[in-house]
Amino acid sequence: MGPLHGIHIIEFGGIGPGPFCGMMLSDMGADVIRIERRGGLQLTERACDFMLRNRRSVAIDLRRPEGVDLVLDMIAKSDALIEGFRPGVMEKRGLGPDVCLQRNPKLIYGRMTGWGQDGPLAAAAGHDINFTAISGVLHAVGPKNGKPAIPLNLVSDFGGGGMLLALGMVCALLEAQRSQRGQVIDAAMIDGAALLMTMIYSLKAAGRWVDRRGENLLDGGAPFYDTYETADGRYVAVGSIEPAFYRLLIQQTGIDDPALQNPPDPEFWPLLREKLTAAFKSRTRAAWCERLEGTDACFAPVLSMAEAPRHPHNAARKTFVDVAGRSQPAPAPRLSRTPAAIRRAPVAPGADTRAVLMEMGFSARAIDRLKQEGVVDENQP
Repeated sequence: MGPLHGIHIIEFGGIGPGPFCGMMLSDMGADVIRIERRGGLQLTERACDFMLRNRRSVAIDLRRPEGVDLVLDMIAKSDALIEGFRPGVMEKRGLGPDVCLQRNPKLIYGRMTGWGQDGPLAAAAGHDINFTAISGVLHAVGPKNGKPAIPLNLVSDFGGGGMLLALGMVCALLEAQRSQRGQVIDAAMIDGAALLMTMIYSLKAAGRWVDRRGENLLDGGAPFYDTYETADGRYVAVGSIEPAFYRLLIQQTGIDDPALQNPPDPEFWPLLREKLTAAFKSRTRAAWCERLEGTDACFAPVLSMAEAPRHPHNAARKTFVDVAGRSQPAPAPRLSRTPAAIRRAPVAPGADTRAVLMEMGFSARAIDRLKQEGVVDENQP
């Protein structure tokens, strides 16, 4: 059983960072029940939506007062709640923090938004790219003299959003054990994206980072921390920052220029990049892997999503696992005594409506009535 076994969480159906938070908590053993409606927005077919693993699903019509009352009954018996709507939406539904905390004073009420619960942009629509832009991250990513590069939706949605909300909820759940009081978590993706930039802002404050893309140690400006094309049109990545690691890289790539034997000043970076570009272009990716992978040169092949699960190191650690014949990232981090696990694949919306309501004390006849009246739905796979 995972470390969060025994924790009961209500997750209101959505996409992106909210479900990612729910996945992390349920991977760690929490009983996370998704409240959703049949036919709701989905990114992909249900069986492939890996972020919905490990959850039970209850379909409830929140437009009906009876549906809201039903959810409040569930909240009264839960430890926490996750919602990812715009500010004010839950309040309009009669499920805002004040109402929920009145029903359950120990409830941890987790709110996931892009702009936050307040501020001039709080009510506006937005996506990861917008939050990543306003936090200073997007400006810093990309080639010199080129436009900003989009780091997928990893920064704001998942690193600065869902993962940060999961941390906040675990912290609040621990505190509630001492105080016996719940609280509201305002997890804003702009706050999280900015927080992820703490080290870069530190370097800038110290005068060791210029506010221009592609001219710094970690943004592709330094040729010993970059990617290079190989003879077969594939790519490798090097991160040889420390002097000993750098010297090994230079030795293994056959660069004999005296000016480049130690990590050079930025004035020699163009020359070093030229030498490394030519060197890596002279061999295939496989040949460079045979020569450098596993050494202290800080080297790795740039793998596609199809290749990554098959890499020997990922395979040995089971970084990717197969569930119902589908490969997906395994739960992380790893705990020695109470490990996380994938206990079930994603289920259809409403697949667990009857089972969950019966656990709450509803009779089969009462559930049939709620279904007949359209308050709940059973959408069996």
